[in-house]
Amino acid sequence: MEVRALLKKLIICAVMAATLACAAPKIDTSSNESMKKSIERVRESLPEEKRADFDNALRDLALADLNFQEIMAQGTSPSTDTLTSKMKQRLNGKTGQQILSDAAKLREDRERRAREQAVGEIAELRKKAAAADLAKQKLAAFKVTRSRLYRDTSGFMAEPVIELSVTNGTPAAISRAYFHGVVASPGRSVPWINDDFNYSIRGGLEPGESATWKLNPNMFSEWGAKTPSDAILTVEVVKLDGPDGKTLYDAEGLSEIEQQRLTELQTKFPG
Repeated sequence: MEVRALLKKLIICAVMAATLACAAPKIDTSSNESMKKSIERVRESLPEEKRADFDNALRDLALADLNFQEIMAQGTSPSTDTLTSKMKQRLNGKTGQQILSDAAKLREDRERRAREQAVGEIAELRKKAAAADLAKQKLAAFKVTRSRLYRDTSGFMAEPVIELSVTNGTPAAISRAYFHGVVASPGRSVPWINDDFNYSIRGGLEPGESATWKLNPNMFSEWGAKTPSDAILTVEVVKLDGPDGKTLYDAEGLSEIEQQRLTELQTKFPG
């Protein structure tokens, strides 16, 4: 008897809940006027502490079909009629609680997609950074044995000259070498020059070969500025192209913006 009584109570509760759900006001989007009035009725049917959440939920559902990334990429946006039609389909026949539930699910889906995208981007940036670390080890075989910056005054105007002596200890012929140069004076924390440059090697540089180059950077660039006599040029190899002109080793790694992006993503999506 106790079991039957309990079942009877559960059935009664279920019927009452269904009745209350059916009795709850719903949004009617058959016309703009009916939609406006029914939304107000639905809002008023909710407890006062949930009405602000309801307003936010309506906003989220109304904007659910507006893809800002596609708009930025394509330069066009859906027509107002299309967006209005989709919004009405989302809202029609929904109670206040259903609107709140739909908006909560929408936010959960967005957060899930954002996490998935962030995890993929983190993996991509980490892979690029790891590849750069490996490339640095390979680039160590291409040695800059001497580096010097001076001004050639033999012509009409003094021109900057970067003189480099290098040895190719890699197993491949190199067609172009990329460098990062820093010109600084001992005891000074800020360098006079901090810039990149590269050199296309005529005939390439075969494995085991050494060479000395005199490069002439643009005299109107940073390299053309006069520096103190005690300034020293240090050069780091950051990238090498193989005999086919394709990148062989690249240690440039993450840019400042990419590094900042990686830090932000890892902070927001740890693990």
